[in-house]
Parts: sequence; structure tokens; C-alpha cells
Amino acid sequence: ARHLVKKPAAVLDDDAAEAEARRRLTSSRREALGLYGDILRATRLFAWPDDRGVPWREVLRANARREFEEARGERDPEVVARLLIGGRDAVQQALDRLADASRRAIEAEEAKRRGGA
Repeated sequence: ARHLVKKPAAVLDDDAAEAEARRRLTSSRREALGLYGDILRATRLFAWPDDRGVPWREVLRANARREFEEARGERDPEVVARLLIGGRDAVQQALDRLADASRRAIEAEEAKRRGGA
């Protein structure tokens, strides 16, 4: 067993720190890809056109792509976490607003039907 040389403790600590950083990065990457997929799925619901006639779905997808590309090189775990949380929050708020608008439209249609009958 003399031919097996143990690494000094400092190197093991560096290796452990690197492994932890890699694990965190992989986890963040998986989470970011999941968020991106959720954004793409959510944009399916935004079919109406904007003022230029471009479907909101396309506008939202292009914005998401740009933001993800801009953040691609970010390595600070706190910044990455903040971006992911902000992204999740933005998707949820957009879906909540869409649901509220849909509910109001349905209620207005029902009220019109009741009033017109």
C-alpha cells in the first residue's frame, strides 16, 4: 500500500468544494431548464396578437430566450437562485393575471346572457 499516495487534506477540501460547486451548478441548471420549459408551456396560452400583430406567445418566448441567454454565464449561486425565484414568480403572476382576466370575461358573458334573456 506504500505506492498509494494520499492526497493532502487541503487538496481533498478543494476537491470537495469543487464537487459541491459542480453539484449546485448541475442542480441550478436542471432547475433553470425546468423553468424554461414551464415558460414555454405557459406561453401557449397567450395566443392573441400584440399591437404589431405578433402573437404574444412569440414575444414572451423571445424575451425568455434573451433573458436566459444573458444569465447563461452566471456562476454566483445567490444570483442564480434570485434569478430562478424571480422567473418562477413572474410566470406565476402572468398565469394568475390570465386566470383573473378569463374569469372576469366568463362572468361578464354570463351576466350579459342573464340580462339579455
